[in-house]
This record gives sequence, C-alpha cells and structure tokens, in this order.
Amino acid sequence: MKTLWDLFIAFFRASNLSFGGGPAMIPLIRAEVVDKYQWLSNEEFANLLAIGNILPAPISTKLAGTIGYKVKGWLGAVSAVLGTVILTVLIIVFFGNLLNQYADNETVKAMLKGVRPVVVILLVQAAYEMGRKSFNTKAVLPWIFGVVTLLLMILWQGQHSVYLIMAGMVLGYFLFKNKV
Repeated sequence: MKTLWDLFIAFFRASNLSFGGGPAMIPLIRAEVVDKYQWLSNEEFANLLAIGNILPAPISTKLAGTIGYKVKGWLGAVSAVLGTVILTVLIIVFFGNLLNQYADNETVKAMLKGVRPVVVILLVQAAYEMGRKSFNTKAVLPWIFGVVTLLLMILWQGQHSVYLIMAGMVLGYFLFKNKV
C-alpha cells in the first residue's frame, strides 16, 4: 500500500509545485521518479518522455499513468494520475470564479512573470540531465541525430515535434536495433 501512496504523493508534488503547465512538470516528475524513488533510470524516463510526446493528452498525465502502471499496475496508474490532477480539479470546481476575478491583477501578473525564468531553467536542467545520458558515448550517431534535429527545429519552426520524435524512433530502430 505504501507504494500507491508514494505514487500519489510523488505526482501530487510534481504537479502542484510547478508553474507553467505540463512541460514545467517534467523536471519535477524526473526528480521524483528517477532521483528520489528510483522507479526509473534516466534512460527509461527519457524513453517514456519521448513516447509520451507523440501521444495526445497532457504529458504529465501520460507520464503519471505510464509510470504508475509500471510501478504498481492499474492501481498505480490511477493513484499517480489522481495525484497529478486532483488538486487542479478541486481548484477549478471550487475556486474557478475567484481565479477569474484575479486573473488580470497586476500583482498576480508580476508574480507569474517572475516565475517564468525559473521554469525555463528547470527545463534546461532536465534536458541537461537527459542529454548527459543520451550523449555519454563516443559514438557519432547520437551526436548526428542531435545536430540534425536541432537544425530541423531551427529551419522548420512551428512544426509539431511529433514528426521529429517519430523520425528518430524509425531511424533508431534501423540504426541501433542490433546494438541495444
């Protein structure tokens, strides 16, 4: 039973201590499931994140459901997803009108403007941690993948990342299937 509670609390913390939506939760989710509880390795987390990004729905609930299921089956998935959404659902239901009244408040706007750079740095830190694992080899192919992906992102700004992720999966299958 402790694991179900741990799943709930881990995703509750990640969900409710982040600002900026799903992507801002990624470093906090990684800290909970990789660093604190060690349910996944950095590589496993990066793989789930890549797969999760090609599926519809918010990334936080996809990660919660997938990780919860891996750790404790269906009950784990339910526990982790509830931890992710329960407070938001309650706030929307009970305090939605109050939040709408203060959405244009200058103090609230100033506080949110101040937290944005923090969220960006948290995302950079999560990318750095995952990058260390992805590029920790002397092999050239991961570096080529990374550089080509960066160039494509710069050249085709506004394109959905699902195309890059799917292309990486297909190329990875053919180039690395005998090396894993």
